[in-house]
Amino acid sequence: MRIDIVSANPKILECSLKNGLTSRVVKKKLINVVIHNLRDYAEGKYKQIDDLPYGGGSGMILKPEPVFRCVEKLMKERDYEDVIYFSPQGKKFDQKTANDFSLKENVLIICGHYKGIDERVIKKLATKEISIGDYVLSCGDIAAYVFIDAVARLIPGALGDGESAITDSFQVETGFDYPQYTRPEIFKRMKVPKVLMSGNHKEIKKWRESKAKSKYKKVFKSNKN
Repeated sequence: MRIDIVSANPKILECSLKNGLTSRVVKKKLINVVIHNLRDYAEGKYKQIDDLPYGGGSGMILKPEPVFRCVEKLMKERDYEDVIYFSPQGKKFDQKTANDFSLKENVLIICGHYKGIDERVIKKLATKEISIGDYVLSCGDIAAYVFIDAVARLIPGALGDGESAITDSFQVETGFDYPQYTRPEIFKRMKVPKVLMSGNHKEIKKWRESKAKSKYKKVFKSNKN
């Protein structure tokens, strides 16, 4: 899988991709992440990539010209199954979406910055808008890393334990994880549930499912109120 990223802040992603799971997946050559510095496609002495918004208002807007130059160049080199732009009005990013993207071969991400990006970029170039949550981030590069991490770990061979990805919390019915315990058996007078040490895998599975559902019901009830 190859992910191309158009970024105004390449150092944010470069630093993040050198550590953790994603770096290991890249080293295994299971995924190829290529970052394109937007300033390399800007013109003029100062390589300007942003400007004031028409109609007034605070903040700066990413200009369309450098984005179009970069994306159009990349589109001539390969076919992309999707061109993603992260936005609050986008489709909510969830585990199913991550699963779907893990099966794709080429994906292009356009990262926003400042107050936003020229609407013509979204209308003409983006095939899918995605939101990773109802909150504000300083730039789309952070959202891009969340996306990459969630997708990369699903690629076969990415994780040491082949079962880990399919038993992650949001891969199960409730979307909630069950309580986990490790040694010591007793800590500050708190004991590990006996069922987990019973060796009865059928009962352990039943207990875990019950606890996960209890968490779901508790949170659902809290949100409803």
